[in-house]
Amino acid sequence: MDVLNAVCQVLAVDPCTVEVNYAFVRGNVIRRLNKKFRQVDKVTDVLSFPDGDLNPETGKKFMGDVLICRAVARKQARNLGHSLAREITFLQVHGTLHLFGYDHLDPEEEAKMLGRQREIMALLS
Repeated sequence: MDVLNAVCQVLAVDPCTVEVNYAFVRGNVIRRLNKKFRQVDKVTDVLSFPDGDLNPETGKKFMGDVLICRAVARKQARNLGHSLAREITFLQVHGTLHLFGYDHLDPEEEAKMLGRQREIMALLS
């Protein structure tokens, strides 16, 4: 099962109706985007850019883009003692949840998002 299908299953969304673009970017690119869109001048692991428009070619709702910095993911995986593949999957899940409206700005929202992340990661393991 891929990440988007797992997210859709947990959120009870028909995966045939939505799409997400996942891409890897270099540290300098994600830093520039982080500064431009979040006013945070540092490299980060993942950024999400929500969209929500209908893709005229597929008829699906384009949820947005999830950009992952592989170098940061590699460092985090090493620090956490798990594989790079597991870390990238986690970052995909985290970024995709942002596209579906989840956030972690306050404790209540964070608890909901963390719970969903755990459910999805369990489904993918």
